[in-house]
Amino acid sequence: MKRLAALLSLLTLAACGADGEPQPPKVHSSVTLSNSGVSVGTGVSMGRGALRVGVAGWTL
Repeated sequence: MKRLAALLSLLTLAACGADGEPQPPKVHSSVTLSNSGVSVGTGVSMGRGALRVGVAGWTL
């Protein structure tokens, strides 16, 4: 739980522009159809240069 809080704090700090220009987060989603049903996934990521941090949540 502490790691998740630290990650969210880092994302918030990076998004507010404290270290330069604000970077908007990238939101992505997907819908997968298969023989076993439908799967929907969402995720949010942000980064600068080679560093990218993301959080994804998958829902069936």
